[in-house]
Amino acid sequence: MKILIIAPSWVGDMVMAQSLFMALKKNQPDSQIDVLAPAWSLGLLERMPEISNTFVMPLTHGEFGLKARFELGKTIRGENYDQAIVLPNSWKSALIPFFAGIPKRTGFLGEMRFGLLNDARKLDKSILTMTVQRFVSLAEKKSPNPFQKGGFFCLSSEMEAKKIVFEFPLFSVTDIQQKIVIDKFNLNLSKPILVLCAGAEFGSAKRWTETHFAELAIQKIAEGWQIWLIGSEKDKPVTEEINKLTDWKCQDFAGKTDLAQAVDLLSLAHTVVSNDSGLMHVAAALNKKVIAIYGSSDPKFTPPLHSDTEIVTLNLPCSPCFKRDCPLGHRQCLTDISPQHIMQLIKI
Repeated sequence: MKILIIAPSWVGDMVMAQSLFMALKKNQPDSQIDVLAPAWSLGLLERMPEISNTFVMPLTHGEFGLKARFELGKTIRGENYDQAIVLPNSWKSALIPFFAGIPKRTGFLGEMRFGLLNDARKLDKSILTMTVQRFVSLAEKKSPNPFQKGGFFCLSSEMEAKKIVFEFPLFSVTDIQQKIVIDKFNLNLSKPILVLCAGAEFGSAKRWTETHFAELAIQKIAEGWQIWLIGSEKDKPVTEEINKLTDWKCQDFAGKTDLAQAVDLLSLAHTVVSNDSGLMHVAAALNKKVIAIYGSSDPKFTPPLHSDTEIVTLNLPCSPCFKRDCPLGHRQCLTDISPQHIMQLIKI
């Protein structure tokens, strides 16, 4: 069985997709799972042992590119896949497996993808409340009863949703990969490492304040910890402000690594404190102690998938609002989470 996954375009979703890959391997141990994904995600996929091959998606997120999709579909046609599973819900994301002539094309109906998908599933968000549940449900076979309604596979109750058992994502990082980043950045591992993931690409309503991160860092440095700041190029203004507030006593990796190197650095951490972000999901998949801070988003929808996780949220009446910026202008759902509260959760 050869299966092609059309992958999502966000770091966190890509991490959670590994639970689907695990489910497919459990159902069909001899299956070959290949992934069509953005180039930035290859460092993640290389650390997922379930994946055999990857194809780079040549189009950027949101770009239509009909001709490019048609040409890529023709290229993939020669791979003779038995099934494609389309994780994004957009109409255009289902075009490539259609052009590739893959006989079974599975995914949620999404943007009315009649014809493009011939194994369409109807999504009831009130039942499949978690992103990872939605992904893993696509590993299940279409069944005429009791799940089928109106020609679509759908779960009929919360009880049926509970039958969707999934494994937590689990990345594989080798000693060699760790040594490469240790040597590249001349790292000293003699002190415990606290990693702060202070960015959140979605917007400021998901970011704990720089002053709170800095106060936490100052306290842990006084206790003998070293502080690493990890993030993308877009996170540099945030991490630079935190480092400035600590009198430049943190090691700031923001914008200095690719995603694969960020993964390998996180694999060396003792504890990770993170906003609800892609790196939060990466840290959980690396089997790290994660303290996850939620503001405008909902931890019930996209929690870090790890048993040793502390989720910190205030459950204010105004949250989760799912806004990029606080519509009330105060970000109380984040500012009222004190550094002292987070400090109490950090243990060796």
